[in-house]
Amino acid sequence: MKIVITGAGGFIGSHVVETALERGHDVTALVHYNSNGSWGFLENSSHKNSPHLSVQLGDVTDRGQMDNLVTGADVILHLAALIGIPYSYQAPNSYVQTNIIGTLNMLQAAQRAQTSRIVITSTSEVYGSAQYVPIDEKHPLQGQSPYSASKIGADKLAESYYCSFDLPVVTLRPFNTYGPRQSARAIIPTILSQALQGADTIKLGNLSPKRDLTFVKDTAKAFLLAAETPNIEGEVIHFGQGKSVTMGELAQTCLDVVGSSAQIVSQADRMRPEKSEVQHLECDARKAHQLLGWQPDFSLAAGLEACADYTRQNLHLYKAAYNV
Repeated sequence: MKIVITGAGGFIGSHVVETALERGHDVTALVHYNSNGSWGFLENSSHKNSPHLSVQLGDVTDRGQMDNLVTGADVILHLAALIGIPYSYQAPNSYVQTNIIGTLNMLQAAQRAQTSRIVITSTSEVYGSAQYVPIDEKHPLQGQSPYSASKIGADKLAESYYCSFDLPVVTLRPFNTYGPRQSARAIIPTILSQALQGADTIKLGNLSPKRDLTFVKDTAKAFLLAAETPNIEGEVIHFGQGKSVTMGELAQTCLDVVGSSAQIVSQADRMRPEKSEVQHLECDARKAHQLLGWQPDFSLAAGLEACADYTRQNLHLYKAAYNV
């Protein structure tokens, strides 16, 4: 298939591009425009010279450009988003522009191009603190941060385009993804980069929230299954391991992986506002198993080992977080 992937230079997007190429598809990869022409994480990918890869720089908030981008595409995998919860407290308008308006532009472009499928990327953050666990796709949506509210808005736009215009939309909702290339805004690279740079203390926020963690290669596999599996239009499908760990337990496991004896310290200035904190996310992935045939290949232990190897080899990409 001819697949357009937005957000292709990012952490998850770059892995999705590589997986799509490995599965034999032709890929047009949209990387957020920057003045030095960088392809993001695709810059150093072993797939960067593939004859089946075309990289374009642009911005999903530009409606006309997105129309041109998707012309002739069979499937669109829309991963472009402004992520990170703390920054959404400071710049909520930016989240609306990228996550809501950007998604609207992609839906309209897919409609005009008569694309056979568009996969919209959601997030488990739309559920807020779990009202019951494990969480299935019928769980209420709760906008506990501007980021999650913007993603709820995007999800509902996708739903409306399926219901109103019969647009072939699939909404794919990963639980927390981790893995190589993730930035230090996320907890695992924050812990690993601090520990590997010799920190005596690891500075974190709230240690009690629980998360269901999925390795990035398992997430990328889910996106390609969502592109390839027939007769799933209109579905919201989420996926995860089906078990959760506290952030304190995760931090200690990360330290054990790299052989660090650092002390874990919880700092008030790193915590979310109380009502914004999502306390527990744990996935019921039965729908992904049944509709997509998706199963995770990587355990948390194996995934953390891969993260540690990547961080160790790329410490120059991480600021000295323990001094910040």
